[in-house]
Amino acid sequence: MRTAPTILHLDMDAFFAAAEQAAKPSLRGKPVIVGGLGPRGVVATASYEARRFGVHSAMPMAQARRLAPNAACLVPRFSLYRSVSEQVMELLGRLSPLVEPLSLDEAFVDLEAGGAAHDAPSARATGERLRADIRAVTGLTGSVGLAGSKMIAKIASEQAKPDGLVLIDPGTERHLLGPLPVRTLPGVGPATGEHLRRAGMTTVADLAEAGEDELVRLLGRAHGASLFRMALGHDDRPVVAERDAKSVSVEDTFDVDLHDRVRVRLEVDRLAERCVRRLRGSGHSGRTIVLKVRRYDFSTLTRSETLRGPTDDPAVVREAAGRLLESVDTTGGVRLLGVGVTGLADYTQEDLFAQAAAEAEAEAAAETESEEGAPTMAEGAASETGEPHRPEPGRPDPAERRWAAGQDVRHAMYGPGWVQGSGVGRVTVRFEEPWSAPGRVRTFRVDDEDLEAAEPLPLVRPAGRTEPPPAMGGGGSGQMDPAAIAETVPDRRPG
Repeated sequence: MRTAPTILHLDMDAFFAAAEQAAKPSLRGKPVIVGGLGPRGVVATASYEARRFGVHSAMPMAQARRLAPNAACLVPRFSLYRSVSEQVMELLGRLSPLVEPLSLDEAFVDLEAGGAAHDAPSARATGERLRADIRAVTGLTGSVGLAGSKMIAKIASEQAKPDGLVLIDPGTERHLLGPLPVRTLPGVGPATGEHLRRAGMTTVADLAEAGEDELVRLLGRAHGASLFRMALGHDDRPVVAERDAKSVSVEDTFDVDLHDRVRVRLEVDRLAERCVRRLRGSGHSGRTIVLKVRRYDFSTLTRSETLRGPTDDPAVVREAAGRLLESVDTTGGVRLLGVGVTGLADYTQEDLFAQAAAEAEAEAAAETESEEGAPTMAEGAASETGEPHRPEPGRPDPAERRWAAGQDVRHAMYGPGWVQGSGVGRVTVRFEEPWSAPGRVRTFRVDDEDLEAAEPLPLVRPAGRTEPPPAMGGGGSGQMDPAAIAETVPDRRPG
């Protein structure tokens, strides 16, 4: 434990939803829900306006829609979130060489290691400066916790939400922790929490009073001893700059249960391909292939196979996943499929036979694609959240021209905008930019040749761009009434 609050924990506020509000002026101050939009979609993040209605992460999207029927429900745009995350992490890196990212929107920083702080006043000043820098660079807000340990710093940032800073002086940890629920402590999940509740322990103070021997008896030596130390406020875990990945995986939940065994195998093959792309992107190879199957009755089965050596060959992973599928009974339907690779390494022990087979298969696929177009499975929100499969926001299937609510588009006449919704052969787009006034809404045919997918715009106005956004549909200053006017654009093509 440190004697000065020089460990900082940053947690961006409602990150995905806040980024969407920053990107879409018409949604600022309004309830926004980000997540899967299919029948089995799950909420990834809800804005604070939506949380007032009881919406929270991991809630079924259908339930969230009932609680907040007027909320904007959008698919995640991970390319935007990663871009903003990189900006935030760069700011953290200026404070210290020891930055431990936990996710896109959360990280620990050792301020002492970088000389950014050595006592409470300097730590507070650094935290406030960081919050101001994040707002200036991204337009978003983050909450900061400062303490003498990682555990207490994370608790402090939670207390600081939204858009605040809380500093916990070393030596006051036990007073702070006492009344908090046991689930506050790292490593106490639902099962452990329920086990402790049955033993009469619901607060951290209850754990401290029970003593180490009793917790060891209930939870085992390692877990019980660790939990007792944390209940007393002791946490010596260092901030680790490099967090080694232990596995790489992708999964999809399907809107309708899959019954066709051939279709199930096809989906497994596609998941294996996506998994390998992510594996290679991380610079790793893996030794153990894992297949996950959730059946119609919500029972979940996992199967694994360990190879002779690590690989990042798509043919090897695909074939192993296929073999694992053969041992699983899919009678009755499949709700979810996932493929993962564990036992990661930084090198690859090539299987020459598999490599040759993959090259031959790639040549055959190229010939097929040139003749009739190879089937594809888009990556995107589904690969990150495990939600129902759909085209990646910003990259609709050109053959079907599906447009997902929230994705970025550009029209040849009206410029950049985002999809508000689509159906019955029509797509509705609101044309606005992050730095513009709320924009107008127009409706097009889904196959309008002038409408195309686009990359997300930056949240902050690019340097040098000072002119107001162009007016849409008439003269004027380009500033619009926030109450957008919906217009249907007539089809200009014959027929």
